[in-house]
Amino acid sequence: MTVEHLSVAANGANLHVARLGSGPPLLLLHGWPEFWWTWEPVMERLASRHTLIAPDLRGFGDSDKPDGPFAPPDHAADMVALLDVLDIGCAGIVGHDVGGGVIQPLARAAPERCAGLFLFDFVYPGIGPRMGAPDRLNEIWYQSFNQMPFAPALVGASRETCALYIGHILRHWSHRPWAEGAALDAFVDTFLKPGNLAGGFAHYRASHGARVAMMAGEAPPLPPIAVPTCVRWAEHDPLFPYAWTDRLGETFSDLDLAPFPDVGHFPHREDPDRAATEIGGFFARIGWA
Repeated sequence: MTVEHLSVAANGANLHVARLGSGPPLLLLHGWPEFWWTWEPVMERLASRHTLIAPDLRGFGDSDKPDGPFAPPDHAADMVALLDVLDIGCAGIVGHDVGGGVIQPLARAAPERCAGLFLFDFVYPGIGPRMGAPDRLNEIWYQSFNQMPFAPALVGASRETCALYIGHILRHWSHRPWAEGAALDAFVDTFLKPGNLAGGFAHYRASHGARVAMMAGEAPPLPPIAVPTCVRWAEHDPLFPYAWTDRLGETFSDLDLAPFPDVGHFPHREDPDRAATEIGGFFARIGWA
C-alpha cells in the first residue's frame, strides 16, 4: 500500500493529511517535535485492519500555520472539522504527547465522534505540581525556551542548529536509538520549512497558562472522560515518569492502563511492532475492528 497525501480545508485552514489502509478509521495525533511521519511505522502495521488518518496538526508539517498561540482545544476543533470534511462520523483516536493533550478537549467536546481513545505519554491535570518539582527542572527547560520570541530564529539559523536542537530532543527523550541518519534528516527537513518551528512552538505559548495553573494546583476541575480509554505509558520516559499515571482515573473513568516496557518517550517509533499490537488489540477489544 502507498500512503495517500491530502490537503483538506477544515475550520479555516488547509490541513495536510496522510492516509493509508482500509477498515474502521483511526485518527493519529502526533506530539512535538513531530509530524504525521512519526506514525508511519504503526500505519504500515495496521493498514490491513484500519484506515489510518495522520494529520499534521496546524502549525506542523505541511498544514497551515496559526497566527499566534494555538492551544489543544483549538486543535480539537480542527480535528472535529477534519472528520466532518472526510465524512467520518466516528473514529478511534490515538494520541501521543501534544496529541494526548488534544484528545482530552476533543473527547469532552465531541465524545460521540470517539469510538475509543488510545494514548501514549502526555500531560494531564493529575500530574499537578510534580511537573515543576526541583528534580524535574533539567527536563522541562524546553517548555520555557520554546516560548521565547527568538527561539525560531536561533533553532532555525542553519541546518546544523536545527539538527542539534531537534536531534537532542529526539535522542534524549528516547530509550532505544532511532533518531539518526535518514530519520533525523526527515525531522530536520520538516522543521526547516517556513513557519514550522514557530508553528510548533505556538503550542507551548498557548498551553503555558494552563500548565502553570496545573502546577500551582489551581486548574479548574473537569468531569472525567467516559469514552473507553487505553493508556500505555513508557517505562523509561525521562519527561513523564510512570509514577505520574497514579491519577489518570480522575481524567478517564473507563481506563485500561499498563506500562509499555523498554521504551522512552516515543513508543510508536522505538518499538512499532508492540505499539501497533497494543493499539490494534485495544480497538479490537472494544469492537472497533
